[in-house]
This record gives sequence, C-alpha cells and structure tokens, in this order.
Amino acid sequence: MGRSRRSIPEELLLLALDPATGTTAQPQSLDLGLAGAQLVELALAGRIAPDGDRIAVVMARPTGDPTLDSALELLRRRGSPVRAVHWIGGPRLGLRQIYLAHLERCGMVHAVAGQMCGVLPTTRYQATDTAISRDIRARLDSAIRTGVPPDPRTAALAALAHAVGLGKHLYPGNEGRSSRSRLRDLIRHDPMGGLVAHAVMDVQNGVAVQPRRPAAAPAPGGPMQPQQHAQSHRGSMARVAAH
Repeated sequence: MGRSRRSIPEELLLLALDPATGTTAQPQSLDLGLAGAQLVELALAGRIAPDGDRIAVVMARPTGDPTLDSALELLRRRGSPVRAVHWIGGPRLGLRQIYLAHLERCGMVHAVAGQMCGVLPTTRYQATDTAISRDIRARLDSAIRTGVPPDPRTAALAALAHAVGLGKHLYPGNEGRSSRSRLRDLIRHDPMGGLVAHAVMDVQNGVAVQPRRPAAAPAPGGPMQPQQHAQSHRGSMARVAAH
C-alpha cells in the first residue's frame, strides 16, 4: 500500500488526538476502534471479506503495511472465519501506542517528553502537519452537513468514530448534538464499517463476553432426558474443542 493514502487506523488516531493536550480522547475504547479500523482497511485492500458476522481471509498476500500485515497473518492463522466481535475483543490491546509510534516514524506526529507532577515521565504527541487533521475533519463535516452519502472510507471512519465515542470530542456540547446524531447515522453507508463499528460497541457493552446459560441438570437419581443428553454432549464437545 502506498503512502500517498492514509489508512483508516491512522486517520482514526489523528481524529482522536487532541492538539491542545497532545493526548488521545477515549483511550480505552480507541484500541478497540483501531482493531476494527484494521479490518476495514484490510477489506478495502481486498484481503478479507465479511461472512455474516464473521471475517474471512480471501487473499493472504501482504499489503506492504507491516502493522496491517501482522493483523492479516493472525487472521490467516485462525484457519476459519472469526466473529468480528471476538477478533476486536481479543488480546491485542496496545494498538494505540503501536500506531502512535507508527505515525511518529512516518513523520505525521512528533513526541514531546514531559513530566507529571515533576516526577512521572509522560509523552505527548503533536501533529507535524495540522492540514492533514483538518482534511480528515473536513471530510466528516461535509458528510454530516450535506447529507450526501460519503465514500466508503469516510463512512467507515465516521462509523468507527461514533463507535469509540469520539462524537462528543469532535462535536461537543448541546450545539453539537445534531452533528453527533448525524455522525451515528453515517454508520449505515458502509457494510463493513457498520459491521466492525457494531462489534466495537458490543465489546464495550460486554456482549462478546456474556457467559452461556448452563444446560439444565437431570433430576437426582433419574435418567437424563434426550434434550438434556444432547445439551451435555454439546457442552462436552465444546470443552474438548476449547482445549
């Protein structure tokens, strides 16, 4: 992938970067959003495709972006389509720092060292070219203001921005309420963006980790009913598969 076009994870992170503080808004949910943004970018590159609520690898050839290719390889190793909600909620936190370092290597941001309370070391990040951030924001503003269906990249970016809670950061206060509502509505304009955005919100709401209801136990001393036997057998098979 050429560097003439910024990736959706890069744009999402630049949107979240506060120019006044040098920190990112919504840091906890942003990791989830970046994982979802990787899926959208890989789909736009023709490497993966949605399969219901699952993600399937359709071409394993590397994209040339090391960070995206790492995610693509992990998906390939799964061997079968994976639910988007399980992928996004998986143990790949730390993407925010990975992408901040990536943006620094690409020259899009520079790190500013500091201290908290005069003791604890801190790092702030400042955009090296504010025109890039203004361009990204202008695309969202245009889609919200005009109501014209945006291109797939902008629609996916809007969906992810809403999913991670950037609406209040981008359009604060009561005066931004209608813009936040329209930002949410843009989720319908890109199927892949909508799929991963809903998965991000499901993970935040705990949908992906809800325990299954246990099978009914047989009556003490009594024979197991056929339905109970089938449920017990499925449970045993699931435990075996898990190991």
